Amino acid sequence: MRGVTEDLPLLDAPLLDDLMPWSTAPLRLGRSWIVAPDPRTLRARWDRLVAARGAEREALFRPSRARTQASSVAALPGQRTGTVRFAREAGRCPEPVRLAHGPFDEQWLLPDHRLIDTARPELWRVADAHQLFVVEQGHVPGAAGPSLLVTAALPDGRSPAGRPGRIRPLFRRPGGAEPNLAPGLLPLLRERYGSGVTDLDVPAWAVAAGVSSPAGCRVPLPADPEVWAAGVALGRELIEVQLRGARGGARPRLPGGRRPYVRAAVPARPTELGYDPAEELLSLGEGRISPVPAGAWEFEVGGVRMLEQWFAHRTAPAEPGSLEAIGPDAWPQEWTSELLELITVLALLAGRAPERAALTARAVPGGVTRDALRAAGVLPVPEGARRPASVLDHQEEGPEGQFMLL
Repeated sequence: MRGVTEDLPLLDAPLLDDLMPWSTAPLRLGRSWIVAPDPRTLRARWDRLVAARGAEREALFRPSRARTQASSVAALPGQRTGTVRFAREAGRCPEPVRLAHGPFDEQWLLPDHRLIDTARPELWRVADAHQLFVVEQGHVPGAAGPSLLVTAALPDGRSPAGRPGRIRPLFRRPGGAEPNLAPGLLPLLRERYGSGVTDLDVPAWAVAAGVSSPAGCRVPLPADPEVWAAGVALGRELIEVQLRGARGGARPRLPGGRRPYVRAAVPARPTELGYDPAEELLSLGEGRISPVPAGAWEFEVGGVRMLEQWFAHRTAPAEPGSLEAIGPDAWPQEWTSELLELITVLALLAGRAPERAALTARAVPGGVTRDALRAAGVLPVPEGARRPASVLDHQEEGPEGQFMLL
């Protein structure tokens, strides 16, 4: 669905910020070498860095204004990493964690606060087996693609076109406690749409019906309970596809028994990605994958094709001698498996785009406006709902091994 300008009917629709008020800006990683498509690469980069000395180590580290080897910072919540100044670090690599590195690109991150310029610790405190993150994409006028994505992995909030979005956890506390919803919103929705409305229904509806706008994602709330129910059902299906089996869901599969296959093995170092629409054939150098539906190849977020971006993240040349230059000697088999699943995900989402557009068109006329939310006392949102909840029920290690005073 194409991005739209603020037309008059949508101007009355609530913003996602009205419905899910607690959000953070994207993470600022500060150095690209701490992210990689596979954990082996991160361990090799760490070992190379801690073995270096003096000026070489400083150059490899890539200091920034926010982080140098002398920076003194606390550990990230939930992570067992060192807190001594990195200049003295000589230990083993911390265990990499999954990171949603922008839309549809799950990679791995070194979860070390000494390496990350702005890590958003408040997100790490609530990232657990119950949490989902709604990632609002930065608005790009006229650009195609969804305005909201959902991931179980911690997202960095990176937008393809470089425009910052927002990260909104579904829950404000660990263990799936306290949904990140405006106070009074759920009772209002239950009054209008039925007592069965749950906390997950709100992001599900937003994923199905949300529309990108200069002010943020607009989420028209329909007058008709049947439209709401249809949108929630569609949104839940879209979220399940995006989660790719996480949180107990099913792995994505194309209908009718279709599935992309490797027709010719991907070479050790493919440098070009191409697509033949007549044959539904994706080429990675001499490698061949088909069938690849046109919707998967053309799928964009923020005006950027996702398959092209995914491939570029794994094949872009790096500066010789840098930590970024350390990577697999040949294209790993697991990358091919991830690509096959990504093709399936994008094809499934592309196939539901007409339903999303039709749903939004049905939701706008006569829907619940921001004025109606004000009249019901849902707006304005209390400032406390826009801030992280206090979830510090245990000690967190501060700089140099000291416990933080909370």
